[in-house]
Amino acid sequence: MDVLIYLIPAALFLGLLGLGAFFWALKSGQFEDLDGAAERILMDDDDLPPSTGTAPDSRRKDTPDPPRGTPRRAFAPPCH
Repeated sequence: MDVLIYLIPAALFLGLLGLGAFFWALKSGQFEDLDGAAERILMDDDDLPPSTGTAPDSRRKDTPDPPRGTPRRAFAPPCH
């Protein structure tokens, strides 16, 4: 029970500290624009680079396609 002498003031101090931080956030305008950042990420203002007319072909021409139904491997098996 002697520990309550320390815990009750510590809990009151932490509660007042949190309440002070909340009022500081209200005063400094932290809660003014709640939807701005959520909508700002959806806006696409970037200009696309001009198209050259042909899409680059990323597949290698010297490797044949695997037969249908076989899974594609993300990497080559290790050589032993």
